[in-house]
Amino acid sequence: MNYAFARDQYRKSKNAALSSLSDPHEMIGLTLKELSRSLNALQNDNVTEEQRNLHLSKGFTAVYILQTSLDFEKGFEIASNLFKIYEFVREQLQKTLKRDVTTNLAVCSGILDEIIDAWRNIK
Repeated sequence: MNYAFARDQYRKSKNAALSSLSDPHEMIGLTLKELSRSLNALQNDNVTEEQRNLHLSKGFTAVYILQTSLDFEKGFEIASNLFKIYEFVREQLQKTLKRDVTTNLAVCSGILDEIIDAWRNIK
């Protein structure tokens, strides 16, 4: 996992909370939570255009961090499955960006909630 790179990417997306993290497990947990927050915000009908753009940006950044943090050498099957899930989320964010009515962020949120619960139980 390239922790320093992931941390720098999140700093660029104006998330100061990550700058003080030193534990990679905690960083991934926070990234998962931030992605969940963005997905939930994007499902809100009252979100402004500015908020929508911010949450899309944060969502894409979080997915990128999560995908690039996977260690395929140590856990190929798990890493491969997580990559596919994160790719599905990325595709749904892409549909949201294009205002595609077939977007299903609710499914993404449900899957992500399960990953967050599992991540909490790992440590």
